[in-house]
Amino acid sequence: MGLLDAILGRSKPVRPDLDQLFAVPSAALTLQAATGFTPTGRGSVCFAGVEGGGFARLQEDVRELLDADTGRGGIPVEFSRDAYGYTWLLADHPADDTAALVNDLHAVNTLLQDGGFGPHLLCSLIGFRDAEGRALALVYLYKRGTFYPFAPLPGDAEKRDNQLELQVRGALGDDLRVEKDLSRWFPVWGAPGL
Repeated sequence: MGLLDAILGRSKPVRPDLDQLFAVPSAALTLQAATGFTPTGRGSVCFAGVEGGGFARLQEDVRELLDADTGRGGIPVEFSRDAYGYTWLLADHPADDTAALVNDLHAVNTLLQDGGFGPHLLCSLIGFRDAEGRALALVYLYKRGTFYPFAPLPGDAEKRDNQLELQVRGALGDDLRVEKDLSRWFPVWGAPGL
């Protein structure tokens, strides 16, 4: 950071640390013990859509890499586009294999980053449910290198369970790098994997 940046109060953005994703399996154990939420085995990566042959080839490389085990009973990945024009890749694994899910999400993020599409990565999401069927996601913000919990209330009202989100933040504060700025806890309504 330069002198002018310091005077004007600007700071350099945090470099993404994709290895933070590898902390999720142990954090999932902490989350289960503290709140009763268990992994669903579903996770997704969200990125801004990019047009062009290079990105289409990279998207096919991602599909090929993650679908390599479909011949042995693995579930193929799914690509979808949301109402805002963002592309989502959904990966499914057995609920008790959070490590494999995290490996896939890390691989997608790494391929996109190494392919020059890092600025288009937005977030990764790992889904959880409790015994009552309530949904919870741990969302990794690519550009911030941090996580935050997202807990939609059941129903179609697009409302959040803020108390649960704060409880999860408290439970996982030692396991994950949790985003301190609550204004960056963006809702991901209808996200695949939630």
